[in-house]
Amino acid sequence: MNYKETVAYLYSVVPSFQKVGSAGYKEGLSNTLALDAHFGHPHRHFKTVHVAGTNGKGSCSHTLAAMLQAMGLKVGLYTSPHLVDFRERIRVNGKCISKKRVVDFVKNERDFFEPLSPSFFELTTALAFKYFAEKKIDVAVVEVGLGGRLDCTNIITPELSIITNISFDHTQFLGDTLAKIAGEKAGIIKEGVPVVIGETTPETKPVFEQKAAEKHAPIYFAEEGLCSQELAAKVKELLPHFELKGNYQQKNLHTILQAAEVLQIPEKAILKGLENVCESTGLMGRWQSLHKNPLVICDTGHNVGGWQYLSQQIKEQPCKQLRIVFGMVDDKDINTVMEMLPTNAVYYWTQGSTKRAIPAEKVAWQGKKHQLEGTIYNNVESAYRQALQDASEKDFIFVGGSSYIVSDLFEKLNF
Repeated sequence: MNYKETVAYLYSVVPSFQKVGSAGYKEGLSNTLALDAHFGHPHRHFKTVHVAGTNGKGSCSHTLAAMLQAMGLKVGLYTSPHLVDFRERIRVNGKCISKKRVVDFVKNERDFFEPLSPSFFELTTALAFKYFAEKKIDVAVVEVGLGGRLDCTNIITPELSIITNISFDHTQFLGDTLAKIAGEKAGIIKEGVPVVIGETTPETKPVFEQKAAEKHAPIYFAEEGLCSQELAAKVKELLPHFELKGNYQQKNLHTILQAAEVLQIPEKAILKGLENVCESTGLMGRWQSLHKNPLVICDTGHNVGGWQYLSQQIKEQPCKQLRIVFGMVDDKDINTVMEMLPTNAVYYWTQGSTKRAIPAEKVAWQGKKHQLEGTIYNNVESAYRQALQDASEKDFIFVGGSSYIVSDLFEKLNF
């Protein structure tokens, strides 16, 4: 099989939550442990930083990886989902794993893993850890796929655990209260390993405190400024240097700086990392500018927690007419997100190319219930092209609502 055929095989033979939703989610670590043993426990050959949370874990993971690279370290980065190419998930110093390495892994190992019937993420995690060990990296920043306690990345014992925040998402797997969700995320807290908590609520903070106490893990609450006063004061100073410009990145920066202090990252590397996140790590889709005159911004924010920040930032944009290309997937709270969307925008309702996508007609129907007017488009490209055609130079176009909306657009624009 060539690379394209290999990726198609992975999606067809091992179920992917990204593509098919709950059918692609497997609870428990039995497959992960079997794969790990088969490959000789590769994650034990390098240090790790483990990042969980409802929102912000991707931005935090990439930014910390950029800072660690700025220290001169060889850094692995494992994140999900990808936007255009599967290989985006597995990087070393910002460079994606080679197509040949992906092809060879499947070719050489399928006789072992096929009888296990692993999930897509279980297999991808095994590939990532094996690859990082082969590349003799110094440290890997590992983003949790879903939850924490039963996530297949949770076999690692990191130098630092990070939980960015907790809000309602994936409630069918993680629980229907913030405390239950926090309990699942807190499952990454390990014996004696420090943990940084980005944001808390009255429901979630006691959960983290209790788990940290049980595990004798030093706990740091970034929102309380437990990092040194000098570094805490630098949040405002450093924010203009942060390459990622979404309003929500200010919250992420508190978490990142607290983590950087625990990891003892020098200030020079902190600044260099902040200024070069995208170039250093290949990060895309965070309040990313795609076009000027009219200004086009896309963002992968896809749940209520993310839209609390996105909706406000969109409303603050100076423009003649606001235009929004929008779609969501079926396990997100579209009704609450719709309540936050501006009523003075022209909408281009669409759907991503995933079985989880809410049909554009249903998105439009939901919009109408919230006095949001727009037109239906069967795919992201046609919606975007029409928005661009309709816009004057002083308009503002936002593209988002789901990672898949951004992914489809990047694919058509050949990013």
